Amino acid sequence: MSGRLYVVATPLGNLQDMSERAKTTLASAEKILCEDTRVTAHLLHAYDIHVPLISYHQHSSLLREKEIVDWLRQGQTIALVTDAGTPGISDPGGKLIQSVLHALGKDVEIIPIPGPCAAITALSVSGFPTNHFLFLGFPPQKNGRKKYFEQILLHPETVVCYESTHRIIKTLEQLKKILGDRSLLVARELTKMYETLYRGTTTEILDQLTHTSNKGEFVIVIGPS
Repeated sequence: MSGRLYVVATPLGNLQDMSERAKTTLASAEKILCEDTRVTAHLLHAYDIHVPLISYHQHSSLLREKEIVDWLRQGQTIALVTDAGTPGISDPGGKLIQSVLHALGKDVEIIPIPGPCAAITALSVSGFPTNHFLFLGFPPQKNGRKKYFEQILLHPETVVCYESTHRIIKTLEQLKKILGDRSLLVARELTKMYETLYRGTTTEILDQLTHTSNKGEFVIVIGPS
């Protein structure tokens, strides 16, 4: 009997964005894999779901991955979530899915339960062309940042990346230096209480962030060249 691994999208912040299918899937799982058990415990409490939580994140050991593979080999039903949004999108869940497929191949079902994704949410309101876009995830924290931004010069289409509160100003300054004063949408704290959409050139948005707030999680949508 093959196991099932459900890849379940969860809200970016607004709990009303949780789909009924996602709730049902989590409630029926034997185990839920999550980045931070405290974050997911809060989510499950909101929906009165009581399923054991297993920590799985970017620093998890190969032993943990082997455990997960063994559970699936035994026929268990496991759900994978991330702290917010869709697992596997700029997220360690993608590595787990690769490992499971490598170990079990057709002997496991991997089933997507779609829902919120920060990149797609920001793109949908950007006003930039979305029939063809490049998603780059998070810029490197240290080495390789210049090369990361320079690769955008090679792509004329809309580009999307993520950034944290600690580096958003530095990233926008680097974007301006390398790309020039491009048109951007910068989305802060999507679906949450302090959701803010900043539109304009890189210079204009840097000025807006200086006079408002640079706290929170960010999605940067760079207009086509």
